[in-house]
Amino acid sequence: MERLTIGAFAKASRLSPKALRLYDELGLLTPARVDPDTGYRRYAPQQLEQARLVAWLRRLGMPLARIRRVCALEAGEAAGEIRAYWARVEADTAARRDLAAFLVDHLTGKDPAMSRTTAPLALRYAALSDTGRVRASNQDTAYAGSRLLAVADGYGSAGAPASAAAVEALRRLETETVPAGELLGALEDALGRAEQAVHGVSAPGDDDTDAGTTLTAMLWTGSQLALVHIGDSRVHLLRDGELFQITHDHTVVQSLIDEGRLTPEEAASHPQRSLLMRALGRGADSTPDLRLHDARTGDRYLLCSDGLSTVVPAGDIHRVLSGTPGPEAAVRALVDLANASGGPDNVSCVVADVVEQP
Repeated sequence: MERLTIGAFAKASRLSPKALRLYDELGLLTPARVDPDTGYRRYAPQQLEQARLVAWLRRLGMPLARIRRVCALEAGEAAGEIRAYWARVEADTAARRDLAAFLVDHLTGKDPAMSRTTAPLALRYAALSDTGRVRASNQDTAYAGSRLLAVADGYGSAGAPASAAAVEALRRLETETVPAGELLGALEDALGRAEQAVHGVSAPGDDDTDAGTTLTAMLWTGSQLALVHIGDSRVHLLRDGELFQITHDHTVVQSLIDEGRLTPEEAASHPQRSLLMRALGRGADSTPDLRLHDARTGDRYLLCSDGLSTVVPAGDIHRVLSGTPGPEAAVRALVDLANASGGPDNVSCVVADVVEQP
């Protein structure tokens, strides 16, 4: 069958000659023949299917390096790779959508710090951290105050001071006055201080350079809770009898779930289920999730380390949160559940109820 000139092939594949020359240079779409004298490229008609696939993937925004991998796969595997890529795009878009909504509210004059309810609201809260039944020491830190709720899960040889330093760096938010429009910025600045505090736990060259921690915290504004989250500690919201997880784990296993490579059931027993993709520590990716949550009377928030979430089934957590009257009793019941299930890890819980001010 006669080969196509680059112009004819470009028209048939809906790729420009310039793009075809680039893809040739990158080894992504090599011509069937290049004239040694003129350098003219000619393509086989059978290459049209791959060229059209490249064009479609570029319209999805897929990077060229990943397109090269997809094109080298069999059809079924290529479909899985495209599905995984798009799942990641949707997850990233959802995070940006939350930030965009906040910016729209702020720029149109909606004050995130002003109460959107008819009655002033307050928090009732309790925090509890326990070593568990297996570990020799507790590397978790849990804190609850009138404005700040926080859980940090340390790791490495200096995990305990790392988690304590991270939470302590955020505690100044309890007394700072933060303008409404600067709330998320203030949280991000506080996270920067927390990261420096964690780095300060060990100096370069020490044996404790592997020290690090997760950090999940919420700052109370009077009508909203501003969230900063990095790692695999979690926040759950009990509202109108339903339990929602409002954080996203920054773990290798969760990324595999997001990409459709792993089911939640498979993740529960995966050998790398505790391997973090983001954390506060030397060499770690410390990019946080930042967002705002409107509060309602009757809401109950749970912040917990993975010593609870990976040991106690979600149904049992729901039962305790919905059936235990006060925060103090709730945190005790949750820690007891983790320990009754073997307590393989440190476990920390913060429970906060949104109530009308007396």
